[in-house]
Amino acid sequence: MAMAAASAGGEPVEPQSLKKLSLKSLRRSLDLFAPTHSLPFAPDAESKRIRVSCKVNAEYGAVKNLPTDQGRAQGKGAAAPSNALALLGTQDTKDAPREGTSNAIIPAPLMLPKAPESAVPGKNTTVLSIPGSSDRFSTSALMERLPSRWPKPVWHAPWKNYRVISGHLGWVRSIAFDPGNEWFCTGSADRTIKIWDLASGMLKLTLTGHIEQVRGLAVSQRHTYLFSAGDDKQVKCWDLEQNKVIRSYHGHLSGVYCLALHPTIDVLLTGGRDSVCRVWDIRTKAHVSALTGHDNTVCSVFARPTDPQVVTGSHDTTIKFWDLVAGKTMCTLTHHKKSVRAMALHPKEKSFASASADNIKKWSLPKGEFLHNMLSQQKTILNAMAVNEDGVLATAGDNGSMWFWDWKSGHNFQQEQTIVQPGSLESEACIYALSYDNSGSRLVTCEADKTIKMWKEDLTATPETHPVNFKPPKDIRRY
Repeated sequence: MAMAAASAGGEPVEPQSLKKLSLKSLRRSLDLFAPTHSLPFAPDAESKRIRVSCKVNAEYGAVKNLPTDQGRAQGKGAAAPSNALALLGTQDTKDAPREGTSNAIIPAPLMLPKAPESAVPGKNTTVLSIPGSSDRFSTSALMERLPSRWPKPVWHAPWKNYRVISGHLGWVRSIAFDPGNEWFCTGSADRTIKIWDLASGMLKLTLTGHIEQVRGLAVSQRHTYLFSAGDDKQVKCWDLEQNKVIRSYHGHLSGVYCLALHPTIDVLLTGGRDSVCRVWDIRTKAHVSALTGHDNTVCSVFARPTDPQVVTGSHDTTIKFWDLVAGKTMCTLTHHKKSVRAMALHPKEKSFASASADNIKKWSLPKGEFLHNMLSQQKTILNAMAVNEDGVLATAGDNGSMWFWDWKSGHNFQQEQTIVQPGSLESEACIYALSYDNSGSRLVTCEADKTIKMWKEDLTATPETHPVNFKPPKDIRRY
């Protein structure tokens, strides 16, 4: 390296240090792979000034040269009709120009904000300006203001807890009410079904027979039958006159998470971890059909007398409408992003709600058209929901939160947090099931601290003591 090497032409090459050669190589790499021609040009101040002035002229040309106070005084005395568009401020408007021949936009004297009377019913065409700005006006002041078409919520009394029932030795997972509204039954992780008196909260009966936790219960309206389903893959029919199991329905390949009775025909519907909703004949125990199509656990189901007669919600985030006669899917709703663990059919309207960890959605029946989302997010896994005839929707979550909603508007008017019983962990503040009684005046929740809590409306509350704090949504999501 110390000696000069001869080139092809015979000229000696100047010796260079390793540091100098590496720097030269780096410089060449920078020139090759980081050229400046891909970078944006430096902003030109003159072109920016021209561009801004063009925009200002286009936007504010009509209001740049406004008439003086003297011109306004002269225009007040004229008798011809005016096409002027008044820009309102924050003072009195008694001397605002009513008539004149000018077609310019005339700034009215400042006035206090006031809801003006609209010429077209249900439509407000008031033009507003920024208060205190007499020489500069925003284009948003010229926009037409439309009133919100979102329905106003109905006032509902807040709900309060009035009774806590203990007796189960495990998580309370399911609940069902007697059609006569005299008692209700609960299923638990202690593998028992307990029947309680609704008025007093006293234990009437304990049914044993399941070998795993009881996840679903239903009471027949036409027979003296109670149906139960559990993690032991079993679906049982109990005769409440003999207080024993008279039928078992075998066919599920894994735990059964939900069940429902058809309101008009003797058919039982069960959904479970095998991703199938199965249809059973109550009397013959025959497996009528298997409604297959979900990709994950079927965790919620309800039935109705007309098509779609069966609606299922699943951990695969979809809701499916089923044709019970053909045993096939009629429609699939894919709006939710998380598991649909709970659904509630409105007792009067042709609509239902579905709950997921992302939000609560309302749907119309029979077509399944999306109506709207509830206006708040509970931000927890929702395990259960129920709605009564007064339009009070209750939803319960994994973190022990129970929210009450106005069904019509989707407004959340009350947020409650369950309190675990002494001796339980804070993490056991979880509500697994809830249901209204048949009158809709009492709400019963089943919780992870092994208790059953009963709720009713606060009769002392009035719209004055508990006003509705409602703001209509600005943006309405279409999905």
